Amino acid sequence: MEAVKPSAVTPSKSKWVRTLSKVLHLHAAAAGIVPDDGVQKVKPKETEEWNDSKTTKGLSQKFDRLHDEELERRVAFEALIAKLFATISTIKAGYAQLQHAQSPYDAEGIQAADQLIVSDLKKLSELKQCFLKKQYDPSPEHAMLLADIQEQKSLSKTFEIMGKKLESQLRLKESQIIFLQEKLDESNKQNRLLEKRLNQSGQLFVLDNLHLSGLSPSHFITVLRQNVKSVRSFVRLMIDEMKSADWDINAAASSIERGVVYWKADDKCFAFESFICREMFNAFHHPYFSLLGNSVPEGKKHSQVFFERFMEMKSMKVKEYLALKPNSTFAKFCRTKYLQVVHPKMESSFFGNFSVRDMVSSYQFPDTTLFTLFAEMAKRFWLLHCLAFAFEPEASIFQIIKGCKFSEVYMESVAEEAFLSSDITPQSEPRVAFTVFPGFRIGKTVIQCQVYLSQLKRR
Repeated sequence: MEAVKPSAVTPSKSKWVRTLSKVLHLHAAAAGIVPDDGVQKVKPKETEEWNDSKTTKGLSQKFDRLHDEELERRVAFEALIAKLFATISTIKAGYAQLQHAQSPYDAEGIQAADQLIVSDLKKLSELKQCFLKKQYDPSPEHAMLLADIQEQKSLSKTFEIMGKKLESQLRLKESQIIFLQEKLDESNKQNRLLEKRLNQSGQLFVLDNLHLSGLSPSHFITVLRQNVKSVRSFVRLMIDEMKSADWDINAAASSIERGVVYWKADDKCFAFESFICREMFNAFHHPYFSLLGNSVPEGKKHSQVFFERFMEMKSMKVKEYLALKPNSTFAKFCRTKYLQVVHPKMESSFFGNFSVRDMVSSYQFPDTTLFTLFAEMAKRFWLLHCLAFAFEPEASIFQIIKGCKFSEVYMESVAEEAFLSSDITPQSEPRVAFTVFPGFRIGKTVIQCQVYLSQLKRR
């Protein structure tokens, strides 16, 4: 066996030791182990990274500090604004209180409201100085909460004062309503009295101071106009009753006036008015409608007697007159004309029996609507008759024959459509179909009669 030489082993061992030492040195450096000399060696690149990290951390801390300061200033400013609005709300509440205390006048309330407003104005001035000097509240959250509470209290107080003001206005309006209601009731009462008086004697109260020597055609025209109104009121009631009883209005109108072409359907009422006037004016030109002959009390003129009867009856209620004088000439006139105007068949369809007719025949005047309106109408015919015979010479009556041409001197058309048609020619000119209300002559004065003009049917 050969012996190993020391010179052959040493170089290889020395190389291995150096390699192991280098590896251990690298691990120690990575682990931060300080070498034997106590100084750790750092590369230049690692030093730059460490400096950048330190700078970023410092900037972040500074930014956070600035952000916190800005947030604090903002919260403090919001607290100042909240105080400002709360103070303004308090001033508004004080102003509302001041207004409320003025009506009705309250000296103590005005003084208290004035002091409150002055105090709050001073607070506004203080808030202005705080804003200019940037002297904010150290506890902004607490200040904002108190300001919100103060603002809500002020708003509540303002609404409370407004509520009181509205209640006061409501009481004032209610008192005004009561006052106006009383005035309305009084006016309605006066209107009812006037209406009642007009219904009883039309506008005849204007003739209260009339004397026979001052009688003129204008007075006769006044009575005649009321007569026309009474006829139309009675006809409206009669047509309504006929409709309720299922009458054929067209057939009824045709039976009164045959061969008439009406301008419109509602014009058929003029046929009924013509019928009423024809029956009521029958024997008008005879004294007392020929019910008593031509007898006149001795020692009095003819005109004086009729004028006195006119003045006596015009201011009386027709029901009272019939109750006081059931056997008078006027009562006989009412009985006779009612039986002529209201046909038995019509009365039976209206009332279902002839009880009203039987009462009137025996001079017992019923209280039905139909007879009451008829009696009012009969009174106006009677008054017109008395007034006509109070003139010297007495007023005369006339009517127009069917088929006559229209004359403005003697006639007045109740249908304006007769002159508005574009189809009218000299050959087709509307003619008188029938007379609705007769005309009158008083001396040289002519009172036109009312006629219905129509293009008559040709046979």
